[in-house]
Amino acid sequence: MSNFEYIISSLPILTADYRYEDGEGFRSVVDQIHSELSEKDAEALDFLLKGFRPEELNPDFYACALSHPVKFLREFFRFDLNLRNAKVGFLNRELGRPDDLDLITGLGTEEDENLDIDLYRFRGGEFEEEMEVASALAQDSLLEREKTLDEITRKKISSLETFHYFDLTAVLAYVAKLHIVNRWLALDPETGRALFHQLVDEVRGTFGGVNYTEK
Repeated sequence: MSNFEYIISSLPILTADYRYEDGEGFRSVVDQIHSELSEKDAEALDFLLKGFRPEELNPDFYACALSHPVKFLREFFRFDLNLRNAKVGFLNRELGRPDDLDLITGLGTEEDENLDIDLYRFRGGEFEEEMEVASALAQDSLLEREKTLDEITRKKISSLETFHYFDLTAVLAYVAKLHIVNRWLALDPETGRALFHQLVDEVRGTFGGVNYTEK
């Protein structure tokens, strides 16, 4: 069994001005977390990490994600699928391409297994952030667009970890947020550090419930 209290309470050692040491990076932080998890929980983390690799984001991956036994993974990748399709749809319109080109719809054929009556392997489902994402995509600045989309993603992650303090969801949410921070540390160090500061503050807030004040 994973010692979640130990894992979560260890995370704030990453300070607001944290920078990777030579030879270290996102992978080294994740490896440390991974080493403390049970085999079953480590498999859930591995699935999350798989979803960070663009080459893995295909119908087969989302079919597995949307039926995953871990609720955080189901809901995070449902959001991720809808966000991805929103981006693709926006680019299709901007470039004058067919509306449905490169969208991942989950639509199968009569020969596919696990189809519902409408021949879908899976559906994206409700996309609560649709209007917010559309507004972000309409921004002229590519940098501001990406920042806004990542902020929407971060807020989604926060909503999924509500009332989860010392469990697998808290760990997966931390890694998902850290992945966003890591991207900005590579693209824009100032923005990455600000996001990291925000993440550390949120993690510190898990101690003793939701109210934690560092003395």
